[in-house]
Amino acid sequence: MSAMNNAARPELENYRQLVSRVDDLCRSITERYVSELACRKGCADCCRHISLFPVEVAVVREALLALPPNELRALQDRAGSVGPADACPLLDESGACRVYAARPIICRTHGLPVMTCLDGQRRVDACPANFSGCTSLPGSAVIDVDRINAALAAINRLFVAATGGAGAAGERLSMAAIILSTAD
Repeated sequence: MSAMNNAARPELENYRQLVSRVDDLCRSITERYVSELACRKGCADCCRHISLFPVEVAVVREALLALPPNELRALQDRAGSVGPADACPLLDESGACRVYAARPIICRTHGLPVMTCLDGQRRVDACPANFSGCTSLPGSAVIDVDRINAALAAINRLFVAATGGAGAAGERLSMAAIILSTAD
C-alpha cells in the first residue's frame, strides 16, 4: 500500500482531521508572525529522534514505503545507527524531512509557541530563535499542546481498536524502529 492510499483508509480519518486542524492553526500563526520566525526548510534544530503512537506510525510507514527503494535503504542503514539523543533519522543532508507531508503532529508544531502544563504550572515555550522581538503573544498565537496530545491519544485508541493493532494503544515506536520495520 502506498502513501497515497492513506486517503482511502477510513481508520485514519480522525487523524487526518486532527492533522488538518493542527496545520490550519500552525499556518495561521506562521502567516501572522512570519517576521518573527527563523524556522525555514533545512532548519532542523528541533528535529530529534522521537517516538510515535501506532496511528502516526501507520502514516509515516506508508510514506516511507512510497520512497524510491534506494532512499528507503539509505534510511534503514542510518536508522540502525542512531540513538535517542540524535537528530531524526528522516532528515536528509540539507536538514529537510524525507516524509515531510506525513510528518507527525509534534513535528508540525515545532518552533511555534506551545503551552503545556509542567509540575502544575502552565508554561509557554518556543524555539529560542523565534519570537526574539516579542515581549508577549496573544492566546491565539499559542498552541495548547496538551489539548492536541489528548486528542491524538484518543484518536490513537480508536485507531488501535479499529485495526486490531498489535500492542497497547499507549505503545510508542521510535522513528528508527518505524524505518527498520519497512525492511520486513
